[in-house]
Amino acid sequence: MNTQRRLAWLAFFGAAAVLAWVPGYFFDDTASEGEAIVSPADKAAGAAAKAGEQVVKPADLSLRDLFPSKSWKPAAQLATVTEQPVAVQPVALAPAAPVLPFQFVGRLDDRDDQQVFLQNGEKLYVVRRGDVIDDTYRIEQISATELSLVYLPLHLSQTLSVGSAP
Repeated sequence: MNTQRRLAWLAFFGAAAVLAWVPGYFFDDTASEGEAIVSPADKAAGAAAKAGEQVVKPADLSLRDLFPSKSWKPAAQLATVTEQPVAVQPVALAPAAPVLPFQFVGRLDDRDDQQVFLQNGEKLYVVRRGDVIDDTYRIEQISATELSLVYLPLHLSQTLSVGSAP
């Protein structure tokens, strides 16, 4: 960079600094500690009060809407709503069979007979197709993966997984 260009930049920044400093030095807008800041409207009100005239202060502009909406339509009337209790009738649920209490323990396959070992708590049951357990469950079908039971009080079918196909 040549000397002439450096000198031009230095003059530019110097002038900018002086312009930034001068208004604060000559035109101090802040009042000293003992003086109160008085707006032109307050000065006019003070002069009118001294002359015995009634003082009317301008309304605060922050409290009123400067651009209110205008419409030719009449204002909408809101409907009144009265709440009435709804009579809720209990929904009758269809009876459902309880969860199967049995756990699959094992299986014994003969050529013509399949037996399944089921456990309910401490009891162990060996069942075949058509057997009834405690007058509650009847064994309908035994397949390679499922055991089909019928809950006798409601005649509802249920299935129990008995492993995968061999």
